[in-house]
Amino acid sequence: MPELRFRPLVAADQSFLWDIFHVALWDPPPAPLRPRSLLQHPDVRIYAEEWGREGDTGVVAEVDGRPAGACWMRLLTGGKGLAFVDDETPQLGIALFPEFQHRGYGEPLMRAALAAARPRYRRVSLTVHPENPAARLYARCGFVDAEVRRTYRLMVWSADAN
Repeated sequence: MPELRFRPLVAADQSFLWDIFHVALWDPPPAPLRPRSLLQHPDVRIYAEEWGREGDTGVVAEVDGRPAGACWMRLLTGGKGLAFVDDETPQLGIALFPEFQHRGYGEPLMRAALAAARPRYRRVSLTVHPENPAARLYARCGFVDAEVRRTYRLMVWSADAN
């Protein structure tokens, strides 16, 4: 059985974060990954650039010592970001590299990241494409639908409810 371990996502992981963030930009099959150049768009790069800022929280999943994915949260203020709720609620991203998907790693990864965020944040938000089956995972982890934004589902997790 493969060994699944978690460790904090740190500034030295910046290159890895860009790689996994690219995977997180999900579109319904059979669409391929979006162009990597999209990561440079100002409205996109805000979620990962200069990782390790005050308020950044994230977890890397490693399977048999290899990076398999990450779940990260960044506090963006002033209305920035599609999942903006308020100036105290970080926005979450999560992805596993394709070879590690559909193997049961996503839920423990998200739960580890939420446990890391719990001492600092009372709520966490995310947006998910309406056709993304990962929305079921988010619901199992305690995220609830809040509204629809630009066709994406805005979901919010509350520490008080979980």
